[in-house]
Amino acid sequence: MRAARAATAFFFAAACAATLRADGPARMANARLEVRSGAGGLGGAFAVPAPSPGWFGYAVPTTEGRRTRTSSDDMGQWGNRCTLEGSGPSVVNVSDQEPERSGRLLLFFRMEGGRPRRLRVFTDDCVIDAGGMPVIWLEGVRPADSVAWLARFDGGRESDHEGSEISRDRAIMAIALHDDPSADVALERFASSAFPAETRKKTVFWLGNARGVRGWEILARLAQDDPSDDVRKQVTFALSQSPVPQALSTLISVSRHDSSAHVRSQALFWLAHKAGDKAAVAITDAISDDPETEVKKKAVFALTQLPSEESVTQLIRVAKTNRNAEVRKQAFFWLGQSKDPRAMACIEEILTK
Repeated sequence: MRAARAATAFFFAAACAATLRADGPARMANARLEVRSGAGGLGGAFAVPAPSPGWFGYAVPTTEGRRTRTSSDDMGQWGNRCTLEGSGPSVVNVSDQEPERSGRLLLFFRMEGGRPRRLRVFTDDCVIDAGGMPVIWLEGVRPADSVAWLARFDGGRESDHEGSEISRDRAIMAIALHDDPSADVALERFASSAFPAETRKKTVFWLGNARGVRGWEILARLAQDDPSDDVRKQVTFALSQSPVPQALSTLISVSRHDSSAHVRSQALFWLAHKAGDKAAVAITDAISDDPETEVKKKAVFALTQLPSEESVTQLIRVAKTNRNAEVRKQAFFWLGQSKDPRAMACIEEILTK
């Protein structure tokens, strides 16, 4: 990482170097920085007397295969500055649109009265503005220790403490972005039926977006076994976001075999956004074979989400040949919304018969 440019005295070189060590301090601005060891575990490190209020921070490797960066919602007027004391949420965007490079996840806990009250999560693409607050940077923090510490915020004593703003959702996000197998273990626990449906749905999202093959394996099991229709509907979205090739086959299987018509319909919707021959076949099969008319109608809508050429071709075929009058009516409706001249010709043909 290149040294921060001293364009203004506001950005002082607290952690500037030609290349930062893997656990070296983040690029900091406006911070009273102190470096300590975190190798003995976070519980012990946080128990050592420190300025209150103040911040503890550390870095861990973040997941590879997809690029992570701090959301622009977290950045201040300087463009590449992220504020610890700001009121905005910590949000890390995950995208497969850009090449991934090995990076670091930066975690900061605001301490008051010896207890963690807030959690901020960033990546190395921004300078951290501490707002003049003391920051204790912990070096040597093991990723598994970080996951275990974050997993404490599960609705129990830590997260329920008066004044704490550390939510389970934020802890789940941070855990999911750790490049460590312990993250998969923790997320699998959060996805279990021991937790409320909202927690499981949040976990499912990150399993698809950030956990690769192991995330897909957990999602595939949940698609079969989770008792909640709402959770399985979220699984369909998570599968559509997974970069693992096998996720598409799992999504197709859900669209054909899930016991809930709502879940099958949702799977078809997300299949349409995947496009490709396999997805199109699964959608047309549902129109032909699904026992529920409502699922067939949702499958017709899913056809509208395919690329235009394929979409109109399939809608015309359904409008002309499907034996279910409700399904033909649905196809006819969506053709009417199309500006494709083939759709208009089909409508004219059907109306003049």
